[in-house]
Amino acid sequence: MEDKLLYRIHISGWVQGVGFRWRTALEANRLGIKGYVRNLRDGRVYIEAEGSREQLDLFAGWCKNGPGVVKDVNVETFTPVGYTEFRIEH
Repeated sequence: MEDKLLYRIHISGWVQGVGFRWRTALEANRLGIKGYVRNLRDGRVYIEAEGSREQLDLFAGWCKNGPGVVKDVNVETFTPVGYTEFRIEH
């Protein structure tokens, strides 16, 4: 079994009010990724995503073309914390 990683992803651009969180949850579930997505007060979207490097790299690539207008995707790698599902936080 491949080791799991945690990606902390910040997405900037016109990414709030366009269904970004909902579509993110659909894509995460399709790829088997666990974690959560939420809007930040500064207009960005924040994601914590756990999975294999392959899953997470596919997911990060999807984030670059997600709904709205994505200007930047910043990804940092961390030790996983053990999420059991992917959820939308409000």
